[in-house]
Amino acid sequence: MAIIERPTDTPALAGAGAAVTPSSSYGNFRRPVQATGWKSWAFTVDHKKIGIMYGVVAMVFFFVGGIEALLIRAQLAQPNGTILSADKYNQMFTMHATTMVFLFVMPMAAAFANYMMPLQIGARDVAFPRLNALSLWLFVFGGIFINSSWILGGAADGGWFMYAPNSSVPFSPTNGVDFWTLGLLITGVASQVGAINLIVTALNMRAPGMKLMRMPIFTWMALVVQFLLLFSIPVITVALFLLMFQRNFGANFFSVEAGADPLLWQHLFWLFGHPEVYILVLPSFGIISEVLPTFSRKPLFGYPFVVFSGAAIGFVGFGVWAHHMFAAGLGPISVAVFSVATMAIAVPTGVKIINWTLTMWGGKLWFTTAMLFAIGLIVQFTIGGLSGVTHAVAPSDTQQTDTYYIVAHFHYVIFGGAVLGLFAGIYYWWPKVFGKMLSEKIGRWNFWLMIIGMNMTFGPMHILGLQGQPRRMYIWTGDRAGDGFFDLAFWNLVASIGSLVLGIGAFLFLVNVWVSRKNPPAPADPWDARSLEWLTTNPPKEHNFDRIPTVHTLDEFFHRKYEDVGEGDQHDYKQVATGAEVIELEEKYADAHIHLPSPSYWPMVLAISLPIIGYGVIFNTLLIVAGAAIAVLALFGWALEPPTADESEFDPPAPDGDQPSKELAVSV
Repeated sequence: MAIIERPTDTPALAGAGAAVTPSSSYGNFRRPVQATGWKSWAFTVDHKKIGIMYGVVAMVFFFVGGIEALLIRAQLAQPNGTILSADKYNQMFTMHATTMVFLFVMPMAAAFANYMMPLQIGARDVAFPRLNALSLWLFVFGGIFINSSWILGGAADGGWFMYAPNSSVPFSPTNGVDFWTLGLLITGVASQVGAINLIVTALNMRAPGMKLMRMPIFTWMALVVQFLLLFSIPVITVALFLLMFQRNFGANFFSVEAGADPLLWQHLFWLFGHPEVYILVLPSFGIISEVLPTFSRKPLFGYPFVVFSGAAIGFVGFGVWAHHMFAAGLGPISVAVFSVATMAIAVPTGVKIINWTLTMWGGKLWFTTAMLFAIGLIVQFTIGGLSGVTHAVAPSDTQQTDTYYIVAHFHYVIFGGAVLGLFAGIYYWWPKVFGKMLSEKIGRWNFWLMIIGMNMTFGPMHILGLQGQPRRMYIWTGDRAGDGFFDLAFWNLVASIGSLVLGIGAFLFLVNVWVSRKNPPAPADPWDARSLEWLTTNPPKEHNFDRIPTVHTLDEFFHRKYEDVGEGDQHDYKQVATGAEVIELEEKYADAHIHLPSPSYWPMVLAISLPIIGYGVIFNTLLIVAGAAIAVLALFGWALEPPTADESEFDPPAPDGDQPSKELAVSV
């Protein structure tokens, strides 16, 4: 047995046969008073449990949104469809988009960020655990609030961008838009609170040696997304408040007859809405930047370029919003400026695609399900990006606006760019989170049916849009070529069949989860991974790391397993330890004194007060008073609650002689 010493914080051994003092000899971890059963989840402040609950609820909404999409495509499969009335169709496409954007992709990305960011930076927890729990429950109750409109008078019917004046009371007299407005205000608070928490976590809680340019790409992209949320959510919050006051309290912010300008809504919405696109896709960019190097068996090509291109996307994303408004009569100078900005933002995105491709170039590719989803993202997002560049050309955009060409582009970007990346992350990190491997065989069926289904569904929409089919139409009347119209029947039928194939592919994921629940425990390092989250057990312990790691390089976990025996600029890595051996070594030299915060139910109590206030705005003022009273009670309870148990509940620190001093990598 060979011993390789590197200066960090692990005890040095005299030689191969030196005695090892296990962690139990110098202290144990104890958690403050623990809840059990359902309370251990409902009252938890553990970032890992919160991440899991984020993911589970988001996946429920994914299938809710999928059912809404299938109903839309069933209505449009044949001419003169009768499955949905015009009113129900408007509600269905509005809620489909709202569900997928705000209740699936955003929270699923938050699930990965919550779970993985502290692990990737070597932290025991997030900066503000109770705020983290508040963010989760605000999202859960906000999502329930929005969807409760289905049984309380009808859902929102103005499209996910809710253009004025269509969203005003004369054009949408039911309470659906009110549910939508107030629900998004609640989920917006969730996003804002979560953003503040994760920004502070990434900037302040990194392990020793974890410089910014040593952070994994996923953590970098998640950090950029949190800044996007921090600056864009207030914009949509202002817009939603204006709309709420116009609908419920007689204000006239968007009423032309009162001298207001409905374009104000468009500016406010898209100033949020275009950064929102990158809020949706950047987490997936980060995920596949972890997946591709692992399964290409080589480092990510051009790490600094990937980091700075992600930051550039976030920055430039705030300067392109008006390309959604070229048909609104902005004037030639504004159109020219936003056209150039739209073309410019394609550059950092292209940089990423080149870096991902060159990461695979010359690598020893391992085509796992996660790798297939990552490659699928590159291909499908590139297709969506190319159709998007055509929108930068104002004359072309004017022809395509409000046609199915826009729908096709948006779905290639969001489904091909965000959803495929999220599935790559699910398959990649599933053994880390749950300690079991998902079936690769079912996973491949899951991937191929989703890829085939999405191209069958969204590819024909390009053709339908160029043929002139407008979006948001609930019936079409068949072949009218003699009257100057094109035959829409064939491609609408193909798209509807494709949506069914896509739905079956997505359902296979649930089958995979069910079938794989009885699989044996996953290996400690099933993918021979590179980043720090794999330095923990599967699943990680409650305190994440037995000892806080000291980071010496990018891809720290990889370099603890492999020694570079190359010369000069030539790198030749020789394995000196397995992942299991590195993890076992960490356990032997565990920290003796670990603090974690106590569980708390006050975040849930505070979160539930906001939907009650929302129902009060719509139905009865007394509910506003009741909700406000609950909020005040929760805030006082939260403020007076001790952050952790008494110091005496923890073991004393280890004796000086047992403190770690060096780290070992063991080669067998």
